[in-house]
Amino acid sequence: MSAEENKCPKCQSPYAYPDGPLWMCPECAHEWVPSQASEGPSEEKPRFLDANGNPLQDGDTVTTIKDLKAGNDTIKLGTKVKGIKLLNDPVKGHDIACKISGFGAMYLKCSVVKKA
Repeated sequence: MSAEENKCPKCQSPYAYPDGPLWMCPECAHEWVPSQASEGPSEEKPRFLDANGNPLQDGDTVTTIKDLKAGNDTIKLGTKVKGIKLLNDPVKGHDIACKISGFGAMYLKCSVVKKA
């Protein structure tokens, strides 16, 4: 690989190093396979990933991975949420719009759900 190909595709750090089949960036913690890095930004990873790193899509069913405060109530760990809508423009850091039975319409973060 040339020196240009050793740069991190995310932050352009020149300190990237190989770690088995992956390349690692010590500055931004980005990991990539060299053949994927050359595909360019149009082949970017899915933007919406659940807490386990699985890609989410509109209409998916997810479950919460921890108790969540919702006003005076609490959405319990393991609550199933059907038919999510992913937001291209996050609302106060929340990127999922949904309706939860007993709570109504609300926003969630991808980091607090896992794909069911």
